[in-house]
Amino acid sequence: MIDRNISNEFQENGVVLLKQVIDLEWIDELKKGIECNFAYPSKYKCVYEEINGKEIFYDDYCNWQRIKEYKNFIFNSNIAKIAGLLMQSKKVNLFHEHVLIKEIGSKKRTPWHQDQGYYCVQGKDNVSIWIPLDKIDINSSMEFILGSHKWNKTFLPTKFKGHDYVHKDEEFEKIPDIESNRDNYQIISYKCDVGDAIAFNYATIHAAYGNNSKNRRRAFSVRFTGDDARYIKRKGEMSPPFPNINLKNDEVLDSETFPVLISS
Repeated sequence: MIDRNISNEFQENGVVLLKQVIDLEWIDELKKGIECNFAYPSKYKCVYEEINGKEIFYDDYCNWQRIKEYKNFIFNSNIAKIAGLLMQSKKVNLFHEHVLIKEIGSKKRTPWHQDQGYYCVQGKDNVSIWIPLDKIDINSSMEFILGSHKWNKTFLPTKFKGHDYVHKDEEFEKIPDIESNRDNYQIISYKCDVGDAIAFNYATIHAAYGNNSKNRRRAFSVRFTGDDARYIKRKGEMSPPFPNINLKNDEVLDSETFPVLISS
C-alpha cells in the first residue's frame, strides 16, 4: 500500500501521488456524501465562481460529524493508516475534511497558497490527502512546489474570494509572486485516475487550475495531524474557525473536534 519509498518521497518533497489507494466502494460512498452535503450545506459553504447564476466553483468543510458517509470513510477506511505511514507518525488525529468542486467550465484558478497559515495547528507531522472523485486531467489538476515545506516559512493566508485575511502574527510573510516567476521554482502537477490521491504537507505551497476538462472535478480532502502537532491560536482569522474548541496554546489536539484515529 504505502511503502517506505513513498513515505520518504513525501517527507522529502512535501507531496506525493498515491496510485490506486482508494477502493471504488469508498469513492461511491464519498459521492453520496457530497450529494447530501450540498443538498444541505453548512454555514461554511462558499461560492467562488458562477456562470449565469449557476455555481461552478464552490466548497464546504467541517461536516464529518453530520454527514454519515464522510464519517464512515474517515473512521472505517484505510485512510488514517495511510496518513500515519506518510507522516511516519505513531499517532494520527483527524483535523478536518474539506470538499471542493469545480464544475465543467470553471475558469477560476485557485491562487498559490500555503495551508499552514490558515490553521490552528503547529508542527511538521501533518498531511492533507486530496482524493479526486472524477478523473483529473493534467490541466485541471493541482500544482505544487517541490520542497517548499522545508522553507521554514509561514505565509499569510490567501482568500480565494473577497478581502484578504487580517493577521498580526509576526512570523507570517507575504507569499512571493510565484505565477510571474514560475521558472524559479520546481513545480509539479499530477494526472489522477479515480482511486488515486495526492498527499501533501500543510506547508507545501500549491495552487490549482480551473476545470478545462470534460468531467466534473469533485475532490474530497481530508487533513490529519501526527505526533508533534500542537494547538496554536493565531492572532487573526483562522480557517476553519473552530469556534467551540477550548484548547490552549501548545496543547495536544486530542478532543472531540480532533479525534485520535490511531495511537500506538
